[in-house]
Amino acid sequence: MNEDPSPIPVPETHPHVGVVAVVGRTNAGKSTLVNRIVGEKVSIVTPVVQTTRNNIRAVLTDNRGQLVLIDTPGLHKSQSRLGTVMNKMARSAIDGVDTLLVVFDASRDPQLEDDGWMRRALFAECRVVFLLNKRDAGLRREAFEKLWADIQAEKEHTREVAWMECSAASGSGVPEVVDFLFESLPSGPLLYDEETLTDFPRKIAIADAIREKYFLLLDDELPHAIGVKVEEIREEGETWYVDATLFVKRFGQKGIVLGPKGRMLRAVKRRAEPELSEEYGVDVHLNIWVRVEPKWDENHFLLKQMGYVR
Repeated sequence: MNEDPSPIPVPETHPHVGVVAVVGRTNAGKSTLVNRIVGEKVSIVTPVVQTTRNNIRAVLTDNRGQLVLIDTPGLHKSQSRLGTVMNKMARSAIDGVDTLLVVFDASRDPQLEDDGWMRRALFAECRVVFLLNKRDAGLRREAFEKLWADIQAEKEHTREVAWMECSAASGSGVPEVVDFLFESLPSGPLLYDEETLTDFPRKIAIADAIREKYFLLLDDELPHAIGVKVEEIREEGETWYVDATLFVKRFGQKGIVLGPKGRMLRAVKRRAEPELSEEYGVDVHLNIWVRVEPKWDENHFLLKQMGYVR
């Protein structure tokens, strides 16, 4: 007589589990907020607009359940294939999520991209939270509330949204935002292991760390002409040797990213290597080559290798 098959284990249910898309115009503070919430640096942060180029999932797991945050590129006027891809990633991030968190830079009056996100939020098939960020730099709440009212009147459609305020930079108001997000999620099994902080691929994360250092060291314009592709990670015991190619569009830019006698490149490595070593718990050594590729941000093959195109 055959024995009964073993029962299929039922995943443990947790109080609140779900996915939150963090969207908004460029430089609204989305990456700073995501890093603040999970307590670790999972997204690069600079004062320069259009820093984030990928959808990055950050995971917070505690006794309340699991909060999966999707940090998205900021919407902007596209001037290249890469820019178009970034905007598409941001817009598609709202599909299938449990909560849409729209982050506004409330220290400034609403911009065109803020208007666009409100219009998407009006018909979003999930819970919507409007987060007024940078409240410590001045709060123009009435202007955002008026814009929202005008859009609803124009579309002859109303919906309830939650309004919250915080300063992602200082952390003021962020715990209340996290509590509210958890409460908005349904119960269910964990989506990631409890130890998971992000599912961002290692090569792309290292490339972003290199790119971030150039954003911090150079002016506002040149970093947007820079692309980084990690070619190989060679693991030798407790040491990683990382080979990366840095793409620029013009020969004049190559001299800038190298610096006189290679000083700029060495400065980038000095900043990036200790941070990566601490993050991964190994000794990281970067080997970076600079290559001139006039239209790298229009090259589908390169963009796919960099992780921007699926």
